[in-house]
Formats: sequence, structure tokens, C-alpha cells
Amino acid sequence: MAFDPASLSAFSARYPASPVRLRHHLTDHPLFAMDRLIALARALPEKSVEYNSGDLLIGQDPDKTPMNGLSAEETVRRIADNKSWIVLKNIEQNADYAALLESCLGDVADIAHAATGEMHMREGFIFVSSPGSVTPFHMDPEHNILMQVRGTKVLTIFPSGAESFLDAEAHEAFHKPGGHRNLPYREEYEGKGEKTELSPGDALYAPVKAPHWVKVGPEVSVSLSVTWRSEASDAEAHLRRANGWLRGRGAAPPHPGAHPLRDRAAVLASRIAERFHRS
Repeated sequence: MAFDPASLSAFSARYPASPVRLRHHLTDHPLFAMDRLIALARALPEKSVEYNSGDLLIGQDPDKTPMNGLSAEETVRRIADNKSWIVLKNIEQNADYAALLESCLGDVADIAHAATGEMHMREGFIFVSSPGSVTPFHMDPEHNILMQVRGTKVLTIFPSGAESFLDAEAHEAFHKPGGHRNLPYREEYEGKGEKTELSPGDALYAPVKAPHWVKVGPEVSVSLSVTWRSEASDAEAHLRRANGWLRGRGAAPPHPGAHPLRDRAAVLASRIAERFHRS
């Protein structure tokens, strides 16, 4: 079992809408040794590795993100002193890491299924970061448990449904083709997020599309993120796409949840349109 049973009880009580702290047992796992991570960076296809300078603004413009001038392998090898940030994506492409991912998600599968429906798109991501690195303000489309393995980081998270941080149009834009995860960060947000410090053995569940940013502590950080989509997250994405389509044609769609029957119809229409475009 990857997670402490007591923390799974807390996860069950608060999933899916609220952040939850958990404890895990992966800090000494051999798959997180630096030589294994270097080998993984070398083996993964280019599209599955993202890396750049870690000296970034909280509200970093994604089009102006500075690179570090190194290869992915060299970025991991020299992570202690190259002021960089790298994510190894879809680690389930490797059989050993796939087994680890399934072990972690197996601990929470029954809880998740009962609340949000069947898990799918089960994916794993490993983040390796230089001391002091920043992951800019952004949101993710998945249910996400971030597990700290080495070093420390502080994750500042904001409520996923609060339009004071992210209005309806920003949600809709996120789901358009080519939409980026990074979000504008305003000075008035300072002090309004919930700060969670993660040390080795700590984990945090982040709800779908909860805006957050991350600051690494004074040592190299290694984290594992295990993610999944659900029937609930799919429905939310389809509703935002449908609302964005209507808004683009001059309509003013109601806030999600204001008219449940209308929302279900919009989700169905979006699903049908998606199948049509795939055929």
C-alpha cells in the first residue's frame, strides 16, 4: 500500500472538491534514485519530457519561458546547480513505473469511483526541480495527488470554483484546442491561497482545475504526481466547451450548476459533437 490508511480516511471524507493532505511510503523507493530518473529521462520520447529554467515568475507568460540550454538527461544529472525544472510525463510508458502508478491509484480507486465514477486516463508524472524553482500559477484538468519524495516544496492552492480567481471565460478558454495551463497571476491574489508545505512522505490531493503554484525549498526536489480523469471531470470539461461555443456566438450561458437540466443537455451535445468530429 502506497498511502497511509488513516490519510485515506481523510481523502474519502473530502474528495473530490477539497484539497486533502495524505501520507505515503515511497521515499525510499528505488525508482526515485537519481540514476533511475536519468535513465528514464533518456528513454522517454521527446514529447514526454518538458523542461526549462526554474527561475520563473508566479504569473509566467508561457510564450516567454526561458530554456536552460541542456538536454533532458543533462538537466536531471545536474539538477542540483542548473536552476531548472523538469517533468517526466506519462511514466507509465515504462513497465516498472506503470506498476508503481497502478499501486498508488489502486489505493484510492474505490473511493474515487464511488464519488466521481470510473477512473480513466490514469497517468503519472515525475517532477525533478532545482532548489528555489518555481512552477507558475496554473491549473490541471485531472484529479491529482502530488507525492513529495525528496526535498521540500510549498504548494499554494486556490479554490477551483471561485470566480474571483478564475472566471467562466477563463475556464472555457482552458478547454479550447491549444489552451495553456498557465494562468495570469494578480497581486491581489497574494495571501488568499492555502499554503501547504510538503516534505518527504507528504502528499496533497488537488481537485480538478484548482489553480495553484509551487515553490521548491533549499534542496533538490523530487515529486510524483498520480492523476486520473473521471466521469465527473469529463462532464465539467464538456460543459465548459459547450458554454464556450455558445459564448463565442453571442450567448450568455448560465453559471454551471444554476440550471442542472440545461447543463446535462449541454454536456450531451458536446459529447455528440466530439464523437462526430472523431468519425
